[in-house]
Amino acid sequence: MNRRNSIILVLIIILFALALAEVLVKNSPSITGGSPGNNTLGMRLGLDLSGGTRLVYEARLGNETPTATDIQSAITIITRRVDAYGVSEATIQKLGSDQIVVQLPGVRDVEAAINLIGSTAQLDFRELVYDNGNPAKDENGNFIWKPATATDSSGQEVPLTGQYLKRTSKVEFAPNTNAPEVSLEFNSEGANLFEQITSRLFVAKDSPSNKPLGIFLDNQLVSDPKVNGVLSNTSVITGLTLTDASNLAILLNEGALPVSLNGPIERTTVDPTLGADSIRKSLIAGMIGIILVIAFMVLYYRLPGALASVALIIYGIVMMGLFKLIPVTLTLPGIAGFILSIGMAVDANVLIFERLKEELRSGRTLGVAVETGFNRAWPAIRDSNITTIIACVILYWIGSALAEPRMMGFALTLGIGVALSMFSAITITRTFMRLLVGTNVAGNLPLFGISKPAQTSNAKEQE
Repeated sequence: MNRRNSIILVLIIILFALALAEVLVKNSPSITGGSPGNNTLGMRLGLDLSGGTRLVYEARLGNETPTATDIQSAITIITRRVDAYGVSEATIQKLGSDQIVVQLPGVRDVEAAINLIGSTAQLDFRELVYDNGNPAKDENGNFIWKPATATDSSGQEVPLTGQYLKRTSKVEFAPNTNAPEVSLEFNSEGANLFEQITSRLFVAKDSPSNKPLGIFLDNQLVSDPKVNGVLSNTSVITGLTLTDASNLAILLNEGALPVSLNGPIERTTVDPTLGADSIRKSLIAGMIGIILVIAFMVLYYRLPGALASVALIIYGIVMMGLFKLIPVTLTLPGIAGFILSIGMAVDANVLIFERLKEELRSGRTLGVAVETGFNRAWPAIRDSNITTIIACVILYWIGSALAEPRMMGFALTLGIGVALSMFSAITITRTFMRLLVGTNVAGNLPLFGISKPAQTSNAKEQE
């Protein structure tokens, strides 16, 4: 064993150990909370494997068509809202020119998630309109509210809205009733406006003449507490359940959507049990496929096939380690791409070993046969794999344009697998074969699937 092969072998062992540690030790947290769709290796799973909901929304900006910037801003805000809600593996993508796809793996309370995502979160403050000292009502008997305005630092009369809030809203509990409430904190300009408005509405402590200040979210009245003092930079929103208070705090902190969302116009739900069944069947199919491939390689190519099978196991572990390191969100088509890439890795070994057997039959030594076989097989391996990678890039681009993670998952796992298969066949298998050169098995042709070499004259003619 020469020095170069020894170094490469040590690097292969280190790579395998690191990948195995990544697969078995570094378990990422799962949002499914131990649901049937969860897996024990901490892999990120898509909707079809972990269960969850796929929602499609249509973005609108009044009578105008939202721009790409508007859509991207909305995606960013929705992502922050979903992350704050606890769905760290959600996928939010643009679909077409004016649609947004939201995929929520493992989410159980779908209605709460829909309300959180679809709310534009436009917060504003209003005061009652009075008629002869009494609150005015419309024809339906509802109180009439008008925007609560005040003079800003430039001398303009402006309404008090959520744009003056700091992103520090949080859920607190009232000291006397322990009821949940959302605390608000204004910036300096907002504090000035809020102080003017509360001064106008406040008469005396606990006076029945104190006027209410309406707090509206997306034109819906959330709370209308009476003003019992002159306030400046802080306020609270009361009368909420704990869930509503938590979601409202998220909405206020993550900002208002620049567009309104219609929908969801499409909604698809996958049961976690179905996802667990898909994982089980995929694992069974994968294990059967790998066992059959290894059996074929060992029976047909003998010792080289056994070494290729070891390289295939290393390849599989490194692939799974990469999936967790990147990380890749596995879908059912993604697993199919992974299994297909295993076939591509074996295909490279088949080309190499057939060349190797030709060289050995011609009477060449194992060392020459190994180098010649690999060198002659490389152009075919390279060209076929590059073609496949180009197809994967096109598939991934189409999947991204259609907001279809399953297509993207298939393309990504297959592309990574094909690229890694070239390393597996050319580096790992080749290193293992080189280790046999100079050993007692080098001249044992039956171990390489050859009964006897061709005649020397034939060998010379081939040379």
